[in-house]
Amino acid sequence: MLNLERLRTLDAVARHGSVSGAADGLHVTTSAVSQQLSKLEREVGQQLLAKNGRGVRLTDAGQLLAEHAARILSQVQMAQADIEAQRGQVVGEVRVAAFPTAARGLFPAALAALREGHPELRVRTTELEPENGVRAVLRGDADLALVLDWSNKRAPVPGGLERAHLLDDAADVALPAGHPLAGREAADLVDFADEEWVSWPEGEFCHDWLMFTLRSQGIEPRIGHLAGEHHTQLALVAAGLGVCVTPRLGRPVPEGVVFVPVRQQVRRHIYATWRADAGRRPSVRAVVGALRAAAEPLGS
Repeated sequence: MLNLERLRTLDAVARHGSVSGAADGLHVTTSAVSQQLSKLEREVGQQLLAKNGRGVRLTDAGQLLAEHAARILSQVQMAQADIEAQRGQVVGEVRVAAFPTAARGLFPAALAALREGHPELRVRTTELEPENGVRAVLRGDADLALVLDWSNKRAPVPGGLERAHLLDDAADVALPAGHPLAGREAADLVDFADEEWVSWPEGEFCHDWLMFTLRSQGIEPRIGHLAGEHHTQLALVAAGLGVCVTPRLGRPVPEGVVFVPVRQQVRRHIYATWRADAGRRPSVRAVVGALRAAAEPLGS
């Protein structure tokens, strides 16, 4: 009989593409992954992995068994969700991923409320950018992820996922305190056409959004600096090295920076997303409810 945990290990190797990636995803050592796979090969009587340069690849038998493993594990998840829903109890573990500002702005209140209201529920959190959070949910490495899109650039919902809107988060332009526009009650993006911008790293959804938004206003952006963290972006602004767009949720307020609202109402939409087959779990519904409650006083 095939061992479920060994099938889970093979599935992790197939999803992550390497033994080390599977070990990280399963929170075990690479040695433990290799041992489980060796035992699984003995159980099925076939080689499942083959060397591929410095890494490994699945053999034909390994790929076939990995496809079955993914279906089996999905059925196990559905069974666990149905049992949990039938009991109606908020228990067990929920793994939640969130991008940094959502983690900073929503996690403290939501997690404190869950600890008080559901003491048998364990919530394990990690920071991941939205695209990585979606992938983690699809892979089964997270039960829930906080993701975003922008009012003028929406992000599609991959098949098999559901989502719930948490809040709309307004964004402002951050300026050095001595900037000529720092005293404005509001400004248009075209007012900053000649400025040097601090942006998110290239390839990230928010960087693409900034390029799209500025160009739609007839501005060809001059990007001077790239930084993933808002703290770093604002430190560069405070030093007089550019301007940036900064959402309000979880925003630090460093000295030497002034925030000017944008008349075009630039907003992020923030969602919780999860696999459709996990939506029946009372624990997942409880976490979504706590996040909504934490978001309610923060929406713009």
